[in-house]
Amino acid sequence: MNQPPALPCPDLPWLPRRDRAGHKGVYGRALLVGGSRGMTGAIALAGMAALRGGAGLVTLAAPHQCLEVVASIEPSYMTLPLACDEHGRIVDLAREAISRAAEDSSCVAFGPGIGRSESLLELAAWAYSDLPQPIVIDADGLYALAQNPAGLRAPGGPRILTPHLGEYRRLVGREAMSMTEAAASAHELAAACGIVVVLKGHQTLVTDGQQAYHNSTGNPGMATGGSGDVLTGLITALVCQGLPPFAAAQLGVYVHGLAGDLAARDLGEVSLIASDLVKYLPRALMTVYGNAE
Repeated sequence: MNQPPALPCPDLPWLPRRDRAGHKGVYGRALLVGGSRGMTGAIALAGMAALRGGAGLVTLAAPHQCLEVVASIEPSYMTLPLACDEHGRIVDLAREAISRAAEDSSCVAFGPGIGRSESLLELAAWAYSDLPQPIVIDADGLYALAQNPAGLRAPGGPRILTPHLGEYRRLVGREAMSMTEAAASAHELAAACGIVVVLKGHQTLVTDGQQAYHNSTGNPGMATGGSGDVLTGLITALVCQGLPPFAAAQLGVYVHGLAGDLAARDLGEVSLIASDLVKYLPRALMTVYGNAE
């Protein structure tokens, strides 16, 4: 086996040690809301990453039209059918079902593969402002929030937003913005809104407006569809296990990038795909915790 990369970040947050008498309920319940016709893979990747990231119980809430496809991808997560429109997109009528499921959840993820519609704009705004559980928001969940940026200042609980540069530009309404400018803006946005921003890219930035972390892992092979969905699921799992939002995001981006580096060593950057990241998450976590083979 190839030697894993050296760890350049000795000050990573650590997950609590697992109790030998622990059970699945101890390690958190993750609820991931997303998926739509043609984008079932996104929510499935997020769900698999949540499982590999250590969440005890993982439920994928997806459009009822797509549920059988989502359920067939991985038998280890549970599924919850949600009301949807004729295009297989979740509708605002699903609010009650999501709210009930969230009551028993340690962390919620919103956005992977969810698509875009007027109804989803309302659903995203409600989830952001009303659900008290921690929420990790990605993909078209960010698109929905960008339609009402003033609402970002009124989160209903802990929030982790994970935009890449293009999504961040849309979120703050600035079409021309460099990565350096976006990083400075992200500090301000996080502080003003009381949220954590994960600005994805080369040396991904994690900030809550007070603390800042620039990630050192990852490679260009990770610039592939679904990579962000894996990160969403992983961060969700880390919150489920008791890490505060900033620490979960910091550890999440590091382990996600490390999984990409390990995969690239074995497979090359050109051929790397998002499901490879899920497969290499166990080795990445073993490397961080000092017991890699």
